[in-house]
Amino acid sequence: MRLLYIILGFVMATLCVSCGAAKKVQQSKTQVKLQPSLSDEDQRRFNYYFLEAIRLKAQEEYSSAFDLLQHCLVIDPNASSALFEISQYYMFLKMPDKAQAALEAAVANEPDNYWYAQALVNLYQQQADKTKMISALEDMTRRFPDRRESLFMLVDLYSQSGEYDKTINTLDKIESLIGKSEQLSLEKFRLYIQMSKTQKAFDEIEGLVAEYPMDYRYQVILGDLYMQNEKKEEAFNTYQKVLKEEPDNAMALLSLAAYYDDTNQPELYKQQIDKLLLDKQVPAQTKLGVMQQLIAQNEQAQEDSTKIISLFNEIMAMDTEDDQIPMLYSQYLWAKNMFNESIPVLKQVVRVDPTNKAARLMLLRVALQNNDYQLVKKICEAGIDATPESLDFYFYLALAYHQEDRLDDALKVCHKALEQVTPESPKPMISDFYSIMGDIYHSQKRYTDCYAAYDSALVYNPNNIGSLNNYAYYLSVERKDLDRAEEMSYKTVKAEPNNSTYLDTYAWILFEKGKYAEAKIYIDNAMKNGGDQSDVIVEHCGDIYYMNGDKADALKYWEQAVTLGNESKLLKEKIKKKKYIAE
Repeated sequence: MRLLYIILGFVMATLCVSCGAAKKVQQSKTQVKLQPSLSDEDQRRFNYYFLEAIRLKAQEEYSSAFDLLQHCLVIDPNASSALFEISQYYMFLKMPDKAQAALEAAVANEPDNYWYAQALVNLYQQQADKTKMISALEDMTRRFPDRRESLFMLVDLYSQSGEYDKTINTLDKIESLIGKSEQLSLEKFRLYIQMSKTQKAFDEIEGLVAEYPMDYRYQVILGDLYMQNEKKEEAFNTYQKVLKEEPDNAMALLSLAAYYDDTNQPELYKQQIDKLLLDKQVPAQTKLGVMQQLIAQNEQAQEDSTKIISLFNEIMAMDTEDDQIPMLYSQYLWAKNMFNESIPVLKQVVRVDPTNKAARLMLLRVALQNNDYQLVKKICEAGIDATPESLDFYFYLALAYHQEDRLDDALKVCHKALEQVTPESPKPMISDFYSIMGDIYHSQKRYTDCYAAYDSALVYNPNNIGSLNNYAYYLSVERKDLDRAEEMSYKTVKAEPNNSTYLDTYAWILFEKGKYAEAKIYIDNAMKNGGDQSDVIVEHCGDIYYMNGDKADALKYWEQAVTLGNESKLLKEKIKKKKYIAE
């Protein structure tokens, strides 16, 4: 029995640190006691049943746990721990009135338990009862003055209710806990402006400036607020004060430019922008920030992009060794769908920083869109040298070599790429490398290597449609493993039911298996989806029609295949003899 009490004592101590713990997290000198303490025997009984309820809850035996909690409350109707726990069950059972009553009783009996009070606030929030939420939170701010969460929630509620004085008072309390901050001061500024207390609004920001006199950002913010509220002279003086202390302050320079623009002083505005962007003493990072702000302003005003483009060109002509501005410029050109115009800009980026993978990939995309495979090769060859871990460059270089029938070079690139593969490498891309290798091996009549490569491709990506189609077709041409070929080809047709190449492959496999009627259905679909422009598909159509007994149409399709450029001797023999001849 003594061991049981020790275990119970340990579990009770553990539970006390959680929000639903038995008895007290904090003790208050003024804690309410609605009934005398339990006798030792009743307290032991309560502890036993409460702990058993918690155990059953952990085992998801909720009904039994609920019954035990009700029994606990028979022993001690004012036990906050049991009231809190049972309230959660009432909420789950969609009995909000009982849940609220239990939580309110838990808070009343143990007012210094923060988590009980927070749970009650959450319940009021679920019920959208702002009045009770505010009352409960106000009570919490008195009992837990160091807890910021309640204060922030009150700020939102007061603001929503239009109680601006209370909102500001609460913000002041937060400020006393965490110190002055830009966020708090700007919020108070906004509220004072809404209350038409302009002087108090500016006093607030001036207080922020006084608190952080060396942070010139706050002084510029003050100047900007002066501008927004038609206090232009004060704004100008504030900017000048900052620039006197810090002549290269980008925020102040840009704000002063905005001042000149707003006060219709175009010459001074241009001088200011030129000072920011064309002065070699101004850091590139500062120029970058200025251009980002100018772009944002330009977009917001829906102005013509030529002004921004002209500025970019002037900066780039002056500084050819920076890559940040050209990168931003290229992104801006892309946003304007000016892809070809971005080519020289992107070339400058990769010249300055060869490891800039993002810029090189952008350049690669433009080259691919233009079918400029000479540029693709240059981009990828340099990309592999600069960032050998980037598989994209190997992939497109292999495709470019394949396009030129440089098959051995394409194979070397694929092997080199596979040496760079890591567990984090994308499996679909690894699969594509093996697929390219399979295609090349087949061109070189290395059929064993070809099928091994396709098998590897399908290991990394079982749904690699290109590999599935080519693998299936080559098996059908060799008239081997046709069941597997049919299975693979069907996946491609299911994935892309209007792809004439995949439909033709499937039709041809059915043909080789002697399923002529089914083959005709799929070859007809292939012809309807563009296959009538392929001499191979049209010849297959003639073969399938012949085996379906339609010799006249078969001859017509064979002759059409010749017209499309098919110079096969076997095809000419079919036409001459007017019958199908197997290879």
